Parts: sequence; C-alpha cells; structure tokens
Amino acid sequence: MKRQRVSLPSRLLIYTLILALAAVFIFGYIRRLLVTSDYFRVKEVTSVGEVEAEFPYFKGKNIFLLDLPYESAYIAKFCPDCLRVRLARVLPDKVFVRFIKRKTIALVELYRYFAVDENAVLYDTPLTPQDCKVPLITGLKQKLPQVKPGREYKIKELTLSLDIIQEMGKFSNLKSYPIQKIDTLGLNDVTIFIIIDAGSSLYSDWQMPQKQKILEVRISQGNIIEKIAVMSGLINQEKGNLGNIKYIDLRFKEPVIKFKDAK
Repeated sequence: MKRQRVSLPSRLLIYTLILALAAVFIFGYIRRLLVTSDYFRVKEVTSVGEVEAEFPYFKGKNIFLLDLPYESAYIAKFCPDCLRVRLARVLPDKVFVRFIKRKTIALVELYRYFAVDENAVLYDTPLTPQDCKVPLITGLKQKLPQVKPGREYKIKELTLSLDIIQEMGKFSNLKSYPIQKIDTLGLNDVTIFIIIDAGSSLYSDWQMPQKQKILEVRISQGNIIEKIAVMSGLINQEKGNLGNIKYIDLRFKEPVIKFKDAK
C-alpha cells in the first residue's frame, strides 16, 4: 500500500496556521507583559492649559488600559468653558491632559452674565461688561429663562447676533469700531450699538473712555452678509461725520441714514 503524500497547498495551509497560532501566542504574551508590568503604571499626570486640575485616579493605572476618548469626554463634562480636552500617553508612565478653552466672542445678559462662543455654547464667566472687551448681547431673558453651562443654544435671536458679530469682524474698516452691545428685541428689530470714538484700536487694546460716542445701526434677519457689507460702506463713506448720525436703518430695501439735526 502506497503512503499518501501531503500536497503542496495543504502544506502551505498547515504552515500558515502554525505561524498564525504562533503570532497570536506571541502577541498575547507581549500584551500581557505590557498591561501587567509595573513599568507602565502611570506615575505622573501633567495638565497643560489655563485649567488647574489634578487627576490622582490616573496614578497606578496601566497606561495602555486607559480609554483616552472616554476619559477626555468625562473630564470635559466638568469643564463647560473647554472646547475640548485632549489626553496623550507619554511612555512609559506619564499622561498629558491638555485643556483647549472656548473663545468668548460675546457676553449674554440673562439672569446673570454668560459667555458665548461662535457655536452658541453658553458657559460661566467671571467677567462683566465693565471689564470685558467683547460685545454684550441683550434682550434674550425671556427666550432663555434657564441655562445649563456647556450646552449649545441655537435660538434664532442668539444665532442672528453671533452672525452679526462674526460678519462685522470680516471687514477691516469695521475693526476700528467695536460693538458695545447688540439689543435683540426681535428677529426684525435688532439694534447694534457701535463705539465710534475708539480710534483705530481693536478689542484687545482699546480703553473705555468716560463718555463714548455711539452709533446705532438697526437691522433685521435675512441677508446679513449683504447688510453688513452695506453698513461697512456707509460707515466708510460717512466716517468723518459719524458723530452727527442718529442711526442707520438697514431693515428696509434701501438703507436709511437719520441725522441728529434732521427734522
């Protein structure tokens, strides 16, 4: 009786299975070594950013077993004014926690003052209009009677105010005229109070004078990009005479300029 030889494809399959089993064994051994070794236990946690925080519960844990996305989301819950929290491993035994703060683009006057970023997220702030260099948004107390810090509030009146602030920031000539306040009585009744005696200063360095000269610009929802462009052109056109303007009204088809001495 002839002995049956194993064919070449069968040999390759056997060798492949042996190598795969060996690889799984080696991988499992290395993983076990990494997750049980004291060499890879967290000994130091360093915070980077404006937030002072300690994370003692990280210490002693294996650095490879930390679920960084979960931990980042968990920490962010306790930091509403943070845009995101990033964690990074630094082998063999360090963890870096970086806090990225939200950029405040305005204060919102409700039952107390809240900061707001470009995404309409409201969060706590110790600042007041007197010591803050960003616009104040008013008229939203009834729309937002209660606020949970760190939550996004996409109400139309707030979104409209933020759109106005961001669009005005795109025009170089308007940077010389900071927004003092945006009063939102309704979507079709918004008044922008612009400081016209701030010289060429920006929000970062202008000093609040004793008595400011204010230009009122009345605006409504819809076509905000075009309306801000018209406002920019009118302010540039009348820049030597802004003190004599009572208000500019952009709520109608044609812009209206009301002068103080007009009857």
